[in-house]
Amino acid sequence: MTWQPELEELRHREQLARRMGGPDRIARQHAAGRLTVRERIDRLLDRGSFEEYGALAGFAAYEDGRLESFMPANSVAGTGRIAGRRVVVCGDDFTVRGGAADASIHQKQV
Repeated sequence: MTWQPELEELRHREQLARRMGGPDRIARQHAAGRLTVRERIDRLLDRGSFEEYGALAGFAAYEDGRLESFMPANSVAGTGRIAGRRVVVCGDDFTVRGGAADASIHQKQV
């Protein structure tokens, strides 16, 4: 028995989550002079220190047992470092449902 199919689906979900609301919504953020949540976090924290928690939280749709689509939760949370000190960060992703809260945000914060 192998876990390879399950691991591949988790990796696929993570890739989909990192697309946030998609290229059009990211472009709209940039056109308005705004950064995405991950861009804001990258600028805030020491380079390479961010460890995200709950990236796979969100809403998935399946067709015949296959992942059809995945909309990530609009909250990005994790830990990182600022000037070497460990911190917790959380930010809203306005490319996903305009940043409106959903039930999975509570799970990420807990």
